[in-house]
Amino acid sequence: MNAKFANLLKVRNLHTHFFTKYGVARAVDGIDFEVRLGETLALVGESGSGKTVTGLSIMGLIDEPGRIVEGEVSLAGVDLLKLSDKEMDAVRGARIAMIFQEPMTALDPVYRVGTQIGEVLTIHKKLTRREAFERAAELMDKVGIPDPESRRRAYPHELSGGMRQRVMIAAALACKPELIIADEPTTALDVTIQAQILDLINSMKREIGSAVLLITHDLGVVSQVADQVAVMYAGRILEIASVGKLFATPHHPYAKGLLACIPDVDYEMESRRMLPALQGSVPKLYAIPEGCRFHDRCQNVFEPCTTEPDMIQVESDHFVRCWLYAN
Repeated sequence: MNAKFANLLKVRNLHTHFFTKYGVARAVDGIDFEVRLGETLALVGESGSGKTVTGLSIMGLIDEPGRIVEGEVSLAGVDLLKLSDKEMDAVRGARIAMIFQEPMTALDPVYRVGTQIGEVLTIHKKLTRREAFERAAELMDKVGIPDPESRRRAYPHELSGGMRQRVMIAAALACKPELIIADEPTTALDVTIQAQILDLINSMKREIGSAVLLITHDLGVVSQVADQVAVMYAGRILEIASVGKLFATPHHPYAKGLLACIPDVDYEMESRRMLPALQGSVPKLYAIPEGCRFHDRCQNVFEPCTTEPDMIQVESDHFVRCWLYAN
């Protein structure tokens, strides 16, 4: 499994539902995708589309009232959903690592950041606490934190947002995982720091040969770092293609709408030209409309849209879930 671009992660027919007083919220409702070693797959869509739940499902971190009710999550041929809790503990952090959206909620406020980075190494690499604390400084230096010998003794609140995110990346990469799941890793950061964090994730991916699942709503970020893009909406993947094909020739009306909302290089605020916007909002996941999930917001809606289409192959590596492309 060390050959570049070998299939690493395969997700098949994954369903993760939340059983609430309002009904069953189908946050992830039958999705399929693959990620290869050395590749970044971006999972994009509006808030509420099911992107983060997908990442947490892969990590085995779904809590009540949520439950994975069906599907397969295969890492190098091993179905993670069939592992025991103990077996999954050995995978999580060592072979799969997750960089969370907000490090202040992911990092423990009462422990020094060096201790938290080192914890992964004491669990999975059997280092002593002293050895792990020493290694933490090396990892912090690798991710660009200045004066790591001193900074490893800091608590999370003593670091800036960008530095906290670098701590999260250091912890995630400590055991050189095969798969890195990055959930909106730049959302709370300013533009300059965003670029630095993206460059860092990319360089670390190349150094250790990992695959990356990037969860984001920011298509500008996607264009910089992704190889493949999966567009998610209301628990379903509506389109999946290489980043070049999706940006050049998007097929699904939802993907077209998302791309139309991005200002181009010639856009000027002074022109007062309004950017197009998608009308409506993502449906409540316990009240998903029948048929195509996007049809109540779609300008191309027609009679077949009252039933949901399967994925349709439009090119060798380009698939779309839309009746407009049915033969």
